[in-house]
Amino acid sequence: MKRINKISLLLTGLAVCLAFLQFKNAEDHKAALEDPKKIYTEKCASCHGEKVEAFVDRKWKHGTSKAELVKSIKEGYADFGMPAWGEIIPDKDVQGLADLITESLKTVSQYDFTKEKKNADGPAIFKSAGMTVKLDTIATGLTSPWGFEQLPDMTYLITDRNGTLYHVDKNKTKTAIKGTPAVYAEGQGGMLDITIHPKYAENGWIYISYSKSKVVDGKTLGTTAVVRGKLRNGEFVEHQEVFEGLPYTATKHHYGSRLVFDKKGFLFISMGERGQEKVFPQDLETAPGKIHRIKDDGSIPTDNPFVGKGKAVASVYTYGNRNPQGMTMDPVSGLIWETEHGPRGGDELNLIQSGANYGWPVITYGINYDGKPISAISKKEGMSQPVTYWIPSIAPSGLTFVTGDKYPAWKGSLLVGSLRFNHINRCVMKDNKVVSQEKILLNVGRTRNVEMGRDGYIYVGIEGPGTVFRVVPQ
Repeated sequence: MKRINKISLLLTGLAVCLAFLQFKNAEDHKAALEDPKKIYTEKCASCHGEKVEAFVDRKWKHGTSKAELVKSIKEGYADFGMPAWGEIIPDKDVQGLADLITESLKTVSQYDFTKEKKNADGPAIFKSAGMTVKLDTIATGLTSPWGFEQLPDMTYLITDRNGTLYHVDKNKTKTAIKGTPAVYAEGQGGMLDITIHPKYAENGWIYISYSKSKVVDGKTLGTTAVVRGKLRNGEFVEHQEVFEGLPYTATKHHYGSRLVFDKKGFLFISMGERGQEKVFPQDLETAPGKIHRIKDDGSIPTDNPFVGKGKAVASVYTYGNRNPQGMTMDPVSGLIWETEHGPRGGDELNLIQSGANYGWPVITYGINYDGKPISAISKKEGMSQPVTYWIPSIAPSGLTFVTGDKYPAWKGSLLVGSLRFNHINRCVMKDNKVVSQEKILLNVGRTRNVEMGRDGYIYVGIEGPGTVFRVVPQ
């Protein structure tokens, strides 16, 4: 009898525990349903910004009504890199997300940092470890200032992703250049990076990367291409295509597109895997998901690592890259550095080495946007590890080394723009390692680009509204 009572008590206790767990799970689920901000932060912010700011000043291809937002969230748009969440996020949560976006758009700031940082004396002032700086506006009224180059006469060339190349003179007068190539300004595509030939003073060559399109069987396909030309009387003339990444695809994201000349005069071109990780990054016979190296006229250096290796694309210098939107050369060592977007987590800083495989998607420190694992491993023999990586994603775009004497506390640091968190990551470097990091220019906006100018100043391009600033030490 006592034994029966003990069993009865045990069963009763278990029932109480199960009831409590069910209640707690129900409460947790209820809390999740009532907290769209948490869901947004976990699943959406890496692409659309922590404060929904990436929705500002953008073209809404699929509508802004609640019904249209719900459809977009549930069904996605694969060609634009938007996952379908319908089978992952419960319908009630989808409704909550749509409400959150709708309400946020009514009150979201245009992310003009000066509203929060403005001094009575004038421009915004930012303080960091050892430096105080203010921002001087060079150009505004842009959509997305993707590429930046300062010419030897100290005027500027700025690409706007909408397809316009601007020349900005010393008086900050902005003039659109005629005759640039037609761009495929869809999704993440458009007019992208710009650089000039190391011997520009002698030959006048300007290089532009852009998304190029063609129509096949009635469907528009796109790729990353690079053209060079010269600036003459406000026109881009003497066009020559020096790179075309094959094959063309229907996707409209992950173009990559940074351009960097090294000390030998070779041009490095980053190209994203076009959102097709299972197809291109590990395939040497295709161009996407690679860093390419060419001569200034588009011909192939004979010492490229895969020249003569079967059907491998001869311009390939590295492979296994995801979406490299930052690339720069260390002016001291001559080494090429690159940042690339991971999926949800796992953004990488890589030192680019000939023939290296950076592992995507076989190894990664990130997970898929829907929370599912991409790979069970983050390391594998024969695949290069990043110098550092970021979890959560910072969405890196724009990369430069601080040189000269204007920023003594930052000299030698690597600056990484963050689209997601609206700041710049300052990476303190030693022996090609990141020894510490600092967030600078907090709340400056979605940082699309950061460059060192020929005048020794740092320049920052932000989105929403599209503006280019000069960073002036105080």
